[in-house]
Amino acid sequence: MSEHGSTLPRRQLGRYLREGRMEANMTIAEAAALMEWSESKLQRLETGNAEKIRVLDIRELCRIYDFDDEFSAALVGLAQEANVKSWWHEYDSLVPEGFNMYVGLESSARALISYQPDLVPGLMQTADYARVLISDYWPDALPEQMDRRVQLRMRRQRLLTRKRSPAILDVVLHETALRRVVGGPRIMAAQLRRVADMSTLPTIAVRVLPFSAGVPSGHTVGPFVILEFARDSRNRPVDPTVVYLENFLGDLYLEKQAAVDRYRQAYHALQQSALDEQSSRELLRKAAKEYA
Repeated sequence: MSEHGSTLPRRQLGRYLREGRMEANMTIAEAAALMEWSESKLQRLETGNAEKIRVLDIRELCRIYDFDDEFSAALVGLAQEANVKSWWHEYDSLVPEGFNMYVGLESSARALISYQPDLVPGLMQTADYARVLISDYWPDALPEQMDRRVQLRMRRQRLLTRKRSPAILDVVLHETALRRVVGGPRIMAAQLRRVADMSTLPTIAVRVLPFSAGVPSGHTVGPFVILEFARDSRNRPVDPTVVYLENFLGDLYLEKQAAVDRYRQAYHALQQSALDEQSSRELLRKAAKEYA
């Protein structure tokens, strides 16, 4: 991790600014000229390599790219958080709750390695299953707000099914997720059939960790996702691997190699104790029939 703090908010800020410039049909030269900057300065900002980020500059870029107030506030928040050593993104902190930091990170990932001890992961949820969880989490949300949140979750799944370079998904799903009833038997039956069907895709692997496996790592492990990114022509990762940990009050993003290695080891232990892919698929379909 950089001595200037976590590189993740810098990289995400740069990516959103780059996408905003392109949507505004501006070249780097044109945008840099409006800021009275050199092209290299804007390029460093867009690639997450700017050492010093001024909030005033980010506000001006947001104005130039015609970002709305909420999105501008989110990018200003990212700029202010860029120097935090361990990046803990609280929902009530500088970055607005409506700005989903993880979704932006997920959309640029090449591979996602995930352990889910309680629930089916969002990338595999049916709309009905997702709606139950979302409505329980946001009980006061208006119907149109609920619909938008469900639609967002469904849109996220396109990265697994797109024709060009679909993301790779490797999941260990605890048997608890099969037995924990979300929304009733009909919804559960459809949800487990969907997971089984998705697991037949060549880029998706699902293994179920049965109750009989005990505690493979010797310690209970909460849900986590390891996000890996594309590699350049020299087979070097374009961005460092990130471990994402979701908490009721916020998200934690781990970038240090030692932390990433620990979670890889934990995943390996869970994977080794889980059923193989075919047996997992059979268990999913059997559980779906029981609900039906």
